[in-house]
Amino acid sequence: VREIKDERGDRYGWAVDGSPADCVKLGILEFCPRPPDLIVSGINSGANVGINVIYSGTVAAAIEGAFFGITSIAVSLAQGTPPDYAAAAARAIPLIQQLRDRHSQAGTLWNINFPDTTAAGPKGIRVCSMGVKRHTDTCEKRIDPRGRAYYWTGIDPLKNHELEPGGDVHELQSGYVTITPLHFDLTETRLLESMKSFERDTF
Repeated sequence: VREIKDERGDRYGWAVDGSPADCVKLGILEFCPRPPDLIVSGINSGANVGINVIYSGTVAAAIEGAFFGITSIAVSLAQGTPPDYAAAAARAIPLIQQLRDRHSQAGTLWNINFPDTTAAGPKGIRVCSMGVKRHTDTCEKRIDPRGRAYYWTGIDPLKNHELEPGGDVHELQSGYVTITPLHFDLTETRLLESMKSFERDTF
């Protein structure tokens, strides 16, 4: 952990050698004099839509904030060349303020994604569900300068998904800002009752 200072030598933050969720946890437990009113994670370079949400460090940081009962928002920007963070931030601020003021209960968790920035800006805003269709993974075998094999894996989070109409992947690819309310309980509740026969008091 180290302090981050501006040109005048005044401290304005901390750098943490850890995961995004570690940063949130340390911020809440160690560095903030009181719990923050809002946590914003991002802006991430690259969209976090569809099942990529499960793997996202940006979303994980927002989940960590929600664990503490703090309204938390993950913000990501679909990859452009180069990504225009300033434009995305300018558009994100009023949107975040509206979510905080009008739709925020303790521990609310939101995932916001911005499409590639164009001069005209996004087409609009869509509140939508997280896509759950399987994406197409890539796995490319490469050889390093010493002759050793390694593998480069990954996906294009927009191009390699099977699109679900009305889902976040589809809406983002169509040029809309997507807002998805999330929760971190992954329990498959539909199976709870049918699995009761597995329960016993001894094993």
